Amino acid sequence: MRPRARRTTAVLTALVLVTATPLAAAAKGKPAPPAPPTITFSGYEWSVKDHNRKIGPGPNFFSASNVHVDPAGRLHLAITPQGKKWTVAEVINTRSDLGHGTYTWTLASSPTFDPNVVLGLFTWNDAPDDNHREIDIEYARWGNAADPNNAQYVVQPYSTAGNEHRWQDASLLAGSTHSFTWLPDRVDFESRAADGTLLESWSYDGPDVPAPGGENVRMNLWLFRGAAPTDGQPVEIVFESFTHEGL
Repeated sequence: MRPRARRTTAVLTALVLVTATPLAAAAKGKPAPPAPPTITFSGYEWSVKDHNRKIGPGPNFFSASNVHVDPAGRLHLAITPQGKKWTVAEVINTRSDLGHGTYTWTLASSPTFDPNVVLGLFTWNDAPDDNHREIDIEYARWGNAADPNNAQYVVQPYSTAGNEHRWQDASLLAGSTHSFTWLPDRVDFESRAADGTLLESWSYDGPDVPAPGGENVRMNLWLFRGAAPTDGQPVEIVFESFTHEGL
């Protein structure tokens, strides 16, 4: 997620009064909002999304309790019921200067999920420029259990013809690697099984290749439209590693 050309003296005075209010509160010791929790994974620090109200994507309830790094250094993201609500997970790399290069995720578990579950590996900037600089690798059936395709590569906006490539991962084996190489004029996607067998690849060289600019790399595990898993079971995905290799 304009400045005006002129401001009157009255408006300037009002701005001074408004600005003074939080300063006065701070002087009285009003506590600042708590910083988001963080974890360390694959040599990077990640902030953990944690909200007690529904937010996007989904929308969903995001809980820090659904994220942990085990003694072997592997990252776990989960979807779990908490009370009467389902909660999901997302982590956000605190660095925003990775830019062009190869982004690679290695999964320690199988990417097989309920049709309401979405796994996202992607870049994102809250600012809307260049379609939020969003490049996605996703495992999802978008609520359609009959869809034979369970994975996709996307350069946003997905609604533009030629910007999305859906495919079927029939192996669904643990240890697969998924990557995209972000270049100035194209994005090359690739997925491989643990033994190196190529599962799928796709190159996008259309007009929506974003330019780098303040984006973060993220991973999330969430529920499409906030709908509970159809089988009513918790979900977990485990990551062996994430790497970025610059150009």
